[in-house]
Amino acid sequence: MNLYFRLFWLMFWRVRHCRKIDFLGTSRIDYRALPLDCDINFHLTNSRYPAFMDLARTYMLAEMGLLKRFLKLKWMPIVNAAEFTYIRDIKPLHKFQIESKVVGWDEKYFYVEQRFVSDGTLRCIVHVRGVFVSNRKQVPITEMIKEAGFEGETPVLPPEVAKWKEFLQLKKERNI
Repeated sequence: MNLYFRLFWLMFWRVRHCRKIDFLGTSRIDYRALPLDCDINFHLTNSRYPAFMDLARTYMLAEMGLLKRFLKLKWMPIVNAAEFTYIRDIKPLHKFQIESKVVGWDEKYFYVEQRFVSDGTLRCIVHVRGVFVSNRKQVPITEMIKEAGFEGETPVLPPEVAKWKEFLQLKKERNI
């Protein structure tokens, strides 16, 4: 339930008062691990990370100045794959920050890196691969980049993301 309150807070307050970043800039949003976000091990439960990440990516789009435009176009983001590395836990009532940034794209997907940081320490790093869809059809990456107003060179994917992409392709080929 508290995630709904965080979503409303994000959409009706934080988005209206966010800073501006460029398309490849790093977005930062702060949260606190409430008791309902934690599990019986007294740390942020693994199922909360993706929920917080959804909120952070929405905020990132707002900071880029794209959220209203993409909603108007009825483009909905879809996560295709995610890769989590948990490093240290986040305890109840501790503040943490989620840093999100677009690290690149290919002919079909865009890639986002999200980091959970608390007390100056990296707690979790996640790579997300996704697309935007409209009317059940994928929005071409070239159209998304054009709509974002990005005119620079396509960034080279970080080595760990490139290897993860290869691994995902291998998994796909084995299941055919």
